[in-house]
Amino acid sequence: MKRKVFQLLSKMNKIILPRISKKDLNRLSKVDKAIVAFRYWVTINSLE
Repeated sequence: MKRKVFQLLSKMNKIILPRISKKDLNRLSKVDKAIVAFRYWVTINSLE
């Protein structure tokens, strides 16, 4: 059940949230860093 929720969140992230892969991670704003952290957290939990 938990995995299905995170897989759904992962699909929503792909559609809604911006991609930040082309930017330098050291120069991101706090909001951009929070988005990266959220996407990372969702991805890790959807793979477990």
